[in-house]
Amino acid sequence: MLRLNTKDLIDKSKSGNRKAQQQLFSQLSAPMMGVCVRYMKSTEDAEDVLLEGFYKMFKSLKAFTYESEPAFFGWVKRIMVNESLMKLRKNKEIQLLAINEDLDQEVDVSPLQDLEVSDLLKVIRSIPVGYRTVFNLYEIEGYSHQEISEQLGVSIGTSKSQLFKAKKLLREMLEEKNEDYGS
Repeated sequence: MLRLNTKDLIDKSKSGNRKAQQQLFSQLSAPMMGVCVRYMKSTEDAEDVLLEGFYKMFKSLKAFTYESEPAFFGWVKRIMVNESLMKLRKNKEIQLLAINEDLDQEVDVSPLQDLEVSDLLKVIRSIPVGYRTVFNLYEIEGYSHQEISEQLGVSIGTSKSQLFKAKKLLREMLEEKNEDYGS
């Protein structure tokens, strides 16, 4: 099958071409699964979010105006992040507790540098969902604390507190992991 560029795939998908939609799905499914897996505790939940996200993407595609491939990728990624957050909210998994609202301290997470991506993903997926969600939104997606507070319906201080606690917990877990391996 002829491999079309992204703009052509989008145009053909908008007009209902199933082969173009399949090709677009194939092209985007692996990186978007990576996004979903960072937020969900189980692979099954991540797959559900991925499929729901693609459903919404294809449903909204006609209204999308193509500017560039990175802009399209960012648009699809935002859909996946929003779907992940909706699933967490629906399952009442996001329970952010702000104990100390004024935590602006940085936490050293240098043990992360020596870790394989798959190991890091496992560690991130094992922390509580509130910490994990804020960590992903801030450190990986690049959201500001203001944007996170609006997305999750929490204060900016709560967002900062959750990020601080996530980094601290990750550092402790990684240090423990290093001790287990005799490092």
